[in-house]
Amino acid sequence: MDMKRILRVDSLKKTYGEGENRTEALRGLSFDVLEGEFLGIMGPSGSGKTTLLNCVATMISPTGGRILLEDQDVCQFSGNKLAEYRGNRIGYLFQEFELLDNLTAEENIVLPLSLHGISRMDAEVSLNRIAERFDIKDALHKFPGQLSGGQKQRVAAARALISEPSIVLADEPTGALDSANAKVLMDKLLNINVTEKKTIMMVTHAVGVASYCTRILFIRDGEISHELRKKQDEDSDAFYDRIVEVVAQVGGGSAHVL
Repeated sequence: MDMKRILRVDSLKKTYGEGENRTEALRGLSFDVLEGEFLGIMGPSGSGKTTLLNCVATMISPTGGRILLEDQDVCQFSGNKLAEYRGNRIGYLFQEFELLDNLTAEENIVLPLSLHGISRMDAEVSLNRIAERFDIKDALHKFPGQLSGGQKQRVAAARALISEPSIVLADEPTGALDSANAKVLMDKLLNINVTEKKTIMMVTHAVGVASYCTRILFIRDGEISHELRKKQDEDSDAFYDRIVEVVAQVGGGSAHVL
């Protein structure tokens, strides 16, 4: 059965500065993301990866092109529609956790629901479900300063997913973690992707992290330079080896191993 297209990036451009200081961060990118896909975005520093992710998140506005989530142009959203998009339809997982230090883990996780008027009873149900998925029930009443790096990122992941977004955007989600905690996080994200068909679009430099994906787009100088798809029945080790080959050819960051 064909998978449904959930996101369409169409001729996306982003330019910074003017004249001699003009920089083209994105040069007409076009691609689709399918529902339930685990898409990786790789490329050298400065290639436009995070700019792309931030355009999809509406954290910055593109210079040209369109971003269609479920056939709606998110670049045209404003007011309540934009707030609903950011709060409910996408989840964003940051490299540096971005937790509020004066809130407990529980309060950080349910914050998106609180901001959108979800009842405490409904929030509690969602909290228990997502905390169990990320194995952080024992950490819920602790403040971020009392948590390990791995716990902080799993709390951040739970916050990104608690509102059941259409797509999860992850920007170097393992960048601040050691290899053991990175593997724990990626195993849990993969499990949710497989069992709940949750769509994930992830920027990463790490080849080991990228090997969890089903497809990878390599970006260089604001353009897609290569695409790599995981073959049916291909294990992560074999996919890892193919990613390393492409990184060596087109450049895509350092080959960190989980």
